[in-house]
Amino acid sequence: MEKIVALCKRRGFVFQNSEIYGGVNGIWDLGPLGVALANNIKKEWWNSMVISRNDVVGFDSSILSSPKVWEASGHLKSFTDPLIECKICHERFRADHKKEIEEHGKTHPSTGSGQAKWTDVKHFNLMFKTFLGPLDDEKNKTYLRPETAQGIFINFQNVLATTRVKIPFGIAQIGRGFRNEITTGNFLFRVREFEMMELEFFTEPGKDSEWFDYWRKERLKWYLNLGIKKENIKLVDLPKEDIAHYSKGTSEIWYNWPFMGFGELEGIANRGDYDLSQHSKFSAKELSYFDEENKKRFIPYAIEPSVGVGRAILAFLIDSYSEEKDRVVLKLHPKLSPIKAAVFPLLANKLPLAKMARAIYDNLKSSIRDSIAFDERGNIGKRYYSQDEIGTPFCITVDFQSLEDQTVTVRDRDTMKQERIKVKELSSFIKKKLD
Repeated sequence: MEKIVALCKRRGFVFQNSEIYGGVNGIWDLGPLGVALANNIKKEWWNSMVISRNDVVGFDSSILSSPKVWEASGHLKSFTDPLIECKICHERFRADHKKEIEEHGKTHPSTGSGQAKWTDVKHFNLMFKTFLGPLDDEKNKTYLRPETAQGIFINFQNVLATTRVKIPFGIAQIGRGFRNEITTGNFLFRVREFEMMELEFFTEPGKDSEWFDYWRKERLKWYLNLGIKKENIKLVDLPKEDIAHYSKGTSEIWYNWPFMGFGELEGIANRGDYDLSQHSKFSAKELSYFDEENKKRFIPYAIEPSVGVGRAILAFLIDSYSEEKDRVVLKLHPKLSPIKAAVFPLLANKLPLAKMARAIYDNLKSSIRDSIAFDERGNIGKRYYSQDEIGTPFCITVDFQSLEDQTVTVRDRDTMKQERIKVKELSSFIKKKLD
């Protein structure tokens, strides 16, 4: 993890928010390469969940909503974590994080027993409060959303009325969420501001188990198809006592994190009809579905796959990180790589080489329509290794032979093998490799 964090800072993937002022715990900024990686992950998720399907539509709800939304959803009452506070230094911890509590207890030997004194367990609501309008009073209080799902549920009838979707169908959304975590840590794993990729897939009661099983397998396959090693990921069904009271079943995709072993990467929940029923009750609006074919009305069940973009970034970075002899390489799937190819003139001070390399770079930028790098600094070996470290799958070198026969050397990141490719075939070659 130390190496991953150092790489992210050094190469511009992730920066500590407000670093010049000492930083803010649990808040991170994405640098140029980080935002490119995040966008590629979101693009692949959107392609698989929306573009490639005919039973899912896209959506984008607001971060702020009526406070009644959170009352109906149960977040005001039950979106809490157990909290205890050290009476000596007043540092707070989640009561279920036993290892952290035990370690902290060793920092106060003056208490005689070698353990810190703790308050009773309290329940701490994780939502950030804010106010709508000029007055900071109870009447204008609302919350930053802790999930995007509720925006989908309260717009269920709007989507039905404005599209041609029929049960079963899904509504997908990518957006920001905020949770005032008691303790943050492990880099991008537990944070206070994050981006989520969520799907609410609505189905007829009785057919929900079939779709729940489908999405469990589909989401696991997505990670494997994007290069996550099979031995580092698995699907786990949670026991009844560990899931929400309204859940008909919850599974999690677990990744083998270096700081904890296997733990949650993504959740897939059968939320039943809880959300639509609650909002129908609190709003007094009809949120049911009428099946024209079978002439029956029902409240749909919702199957929800949900994953944080930051946690996905972290899993892909960890899984692709490799140290080989004298180089560090990110073996990211080419579809996720922030930069798809890099173009080098063998010698920057040789004008014909630089001119030809620049022309190839410009052509690839326009034809591939993705991030292409141009690098003329230092010796060619250092340029190769620099691109390896950020996960660029292909490096293209323009040398003296290029001037004679219009071919270039293309080096593969993972194998380090090189082959000569004609310049006029370069774009199609790269596209084929990326696909």
